[in-house]
Amino acid sequence: MTFANDTEVALISAAALINTGKEETDQLTTLADLDRFLAEQDFSGSRAHTAAELAAVVRLRAELEEVWTSTEDDAVAHVNRMLSDAHALPRLVRHDHWDWHLHATEPEAPLEDRMATEAAMALVDVIRTHEMERLRICSADDCSAVVLDLSRNRSKRYCDTGNCANRAHVKAYRARKSAKG
Repeated sequence: MTFANDTEVALISAAALINTGKEETDQLTTLADLDRFLAEQDFSGSRAHTAAELAAVVRLRAELEEVWTSTEDDAVAHVNRMLSDAHALPRLVRHDHWDWHLHATEPEAPLEDRMATEAAMALVDVIRTHEMERLRICSADDCSAVVLDLSRNRSKRYCDTGNCANRAHVKAYRARKSAKG
C-alpha cells in the first residue's frame, strides 16, 4: 500500500468528485445526484440538503481539480487554505465500519468543509511523500478525467470513468496489425 487506507479512500473520493464533472453531462446537478455520490463514497456526517450545499461541493470539485494538476508548491497553498478555512483540528476516530482513522472536523461541520478537509488531509500525505506525480490526467486523447495512480510501479495511465484503457489498447492493437499486414 502506498498510503494509509484512509488516505487512499479520501484520494479515491476526491478523484471521483472531480470526475463527476468530466462526463458528457455533469453528474452533480441535483441534490439527488449529491446524495447518490455521497452514498457511493460512503461519506458520513450531517447534511443540509440545500442548493447552497450542492453549489459548495461543486466549487470544491473545481478547486480539487486545480490542485490535482498543480505544482507541489501551489498544491501546498491550496491544502493549507482548505484546512484553515475548515478550522481543521486532526484527531483519531473510529465509527461505523471504519477502524481508526483521522478526522479533522466535527461530524456536524458543513459538508463542503468535511469533504475539503478529508481531501486536504490526504493531499498532505501525497505532498509530504513527494508523490504528486500519482495525480494525473487520463492519457486517452478524448478524455480529461483525473487518474489516481496507486500502482506500485506508477504505471496507471487511464481513468476509471469509462473504457479509456480498452479503447487505447484496441487502437494500439489495430495499429500494430495494420503495420504488419
